[in-house]
Amino acid sequence: MIFGGMRSMWLIAMFDMPTETKIQRDDYVRFRKGIMKDGFSMMQYSVYIRHCASEENAAVHHQRIRACLAPEGEVRVLAITDKQFGRMQVFVGKKRRPAPSAPTQIELF
Repeated sequence: MIFGGMRSMWLIAMFDMPTETKIQRDDYVRFRKGIMKDGFSMMQYSVYIRHCASEENAAVHHQRIRACLAPEGEVRVLAITDKQFGRMQVFVGKKRRPAPSAPTQIELF
């Protein structure tokens, strides 16, 4: 989907963080709550997604992820186009279901 010449994107944040100590658990919770506050939603355990209206908007949210990083653990961020996201194949058991669609955009006049 193109908005005013800009390509809509999906950011996918995948992470593994240690949770053995209270400090590590607190860091994990802080990171997870931080990205959720920024509009990410859980796709699978430790995989969160966010739709972005443009590449520039995706860059802003990528920086917000960096601001939430914990001292330990691994976070991977992948940016893909709306078209690429739409080609994802999702299986629940042996049955295939469609990939989630992009959220409805608000039009301002």
